[in-house]
Amino acid sequence: MDVFSRPAEEFENDQSVEALWAMKAYEHAEVYFNILCSVDPKILRLTPEDDLIYKLFREEFPKLDISVIIESELKSTKEKAKWRPFCERFKNIVEDYSYGTLLRSDASNDYREENTMLVTRIQFYAIEIARNREGINDILRTKFKPDSVTENNEDNNS
Repeated sequence: MDVFSRPAEEFENDQSVEALWAMKAYEHAEVYFNILCSVDPKILRLTPEDDLIYKLFREEFPKLDISVIIESELKSTKEKAKWRPFCERFKNIVEDYSYGTLLRSDASNDYREENTMLVTRIQFYAIEIARNREGINDILRTKFKPDSVTENNEDNNS
């Protein structure tokens, strides 16, 4: 029997697993943001399938304003119905396509609690590839210094 078809009540929330997942998601966000602050985002390749992801994303969501993503709009019933088939197209193409990943709401700012939302990995890739190719992430290299988050963490751990 498929574990995902079982009732949710059968599962307990394991706080240690949730904490480990949150740490991994944060580390991914931290590394990605430092890369954005270090290199020209237009030359970044996030996956071997960037061209396909971008093409299908802009075909399916041609007018989506990716500079500022409104979480309530992105996760509305109407939008979920559009995103679900888009995401499933990548099930056997992009590794970990459905993993929870942190996305910045406002592309001109860093990862802060008020500027971060949880999306699937393929949504993150689609939006961030578009932000990189369309020049929206360009401002980050002048606005933020690379490794600032890492250095702050190391200072706090000393």
